[in-house]
Amino acid sequence: MLSNRASKIKPSPTLAIDAKAKAMKAEGVDIVSFGVGEPDFDTPDNIKEAAIKAIRDGFTKYTPVGGIDPLKDAIIEKFRKDNNLNYMRDEIIVSCGAKHSLYNIAQALFGPGDEILIPSPYWVSYPDQVVLNDAIPVFVKTYETDSFMVKTKAIESHITKRTKALILNSPSNPTGLTYNKETLERIAEIVLKHNLYVISDEIYEKLLYDGVLHFSIASLGSNIKNKTIVVNGLSKAYAMTGWRIGYAAGPKEIIKAMTNIQSQSTSNPTSIAQKAAVEALTGPQDFINTMLTEFDMRRKFLINELNSIPGMSCLTPTGAFYAFPNTSRIYGKSIDNRKISSSSDLALYLLEKAKVALVHGEAFGDDNYIRLSYATSIDEIKKGVERIREAVSRLS
Repeated sequence: MLSNRASKIKPSPTLAIDAKAKAMKAEGVDIVSFGVGEPDFDTPDNIKEAAIKAIRDGFTKYTPVGGIDPLKDAIIEKFRKDNNLNYMRDEIIVSCGAKHSLYNIAQALFGPGDEILIPSPYWVSYPDQVVLNDAIPVFVKTYETDSFMVKTKAIESHITKRTKALILNSPSNPTGLTYNKETLERIAEIVLKHNLYVISDEIYEKLLYDGVLHFSIASLGSNIKNKTIVVNGLSKAYAMTGWRIGYAAGPKEIIKAMTNIQSQSTSNPTSIAQKAAVEALTGPQDFINTMLTEFDMRRKFLINELNSIPGMSCLTPTGAFYAFPNTSRIYGKSIDNRKISSSSDLALYLLEKAKVALVHGEAFGDDNYIRLSYATSIDEIKKGVERIREAVSRLS
């Protein structure tokens, strides 16, 4: 018999969609995939060369559980330079991807009955990681009219004696929207008033548009810094999804607990990938701007096209590489006795009939939306949008 814990967990919807799309492609079906959040750019050559050198130099053994010192030092310098945050080595842990960092935090902080506030819509793994650690996800609804930024009144209305932490994600997956400094300052006041922890997922920090600036809530003062665990990684900004390097920074007692947990689960992140990560953080950064320029062009095109499809409307994302259009006006329509009543219905219809893969909003906690990743070529985006437009036009 499976454990009760295992029976509560669903597979990642985004990875499931990606797997189904790849399986259909393998069968010869021409699928346009807007599903997975993975840059279509290759990892920069200087980063690859650092990994190759590590192999040739024999750097293929165990490392310290929480990461090698040169990588911790590179992360410390990144926080100082980019976020005006100062950390010591014992306040940093390197893990097997940012998702692993988040899971280590959940293991270290959450316990039976703890309530964890999660603004909705949310990244798909937050609730399941909470449940896996016997805690309770408490969803705090956000609204398109507020650019999906959570209101402090809404946070306070969900706080109880059992509330332990708040998870923030900016830039956001799935909405692509970002928190401004003023909103973060108000959230920090509430967090400190109620003695909560903040888990700040900043993995898309370097993917910003229209002059928008990134602010880490931890940078707003020593008090909030002491209650915040910042999570980041190399996957998105450096096109290193498969290298599996993420990291977290926070109070040393929490980082120590996370390190102990990691020592009994995965041990250290891959030695070779750690050497590559040092090069990514300390080497040339031109690649990010090159990638951003391309993403920005795709973003503008996709948002304009989505807003021209009857029944759809989409805010312009200011970060990451996702569009999150409102599709609720399509619900209730049908074709050939097939009724579209939800985001899941729409996503399945588009996959089967239009050969377009995307993720239904229900997976992110809001059924009124669907999510499209524009981390794919402009030609694929153009083809996919036309397929969506044609498929939606056939509904009545």
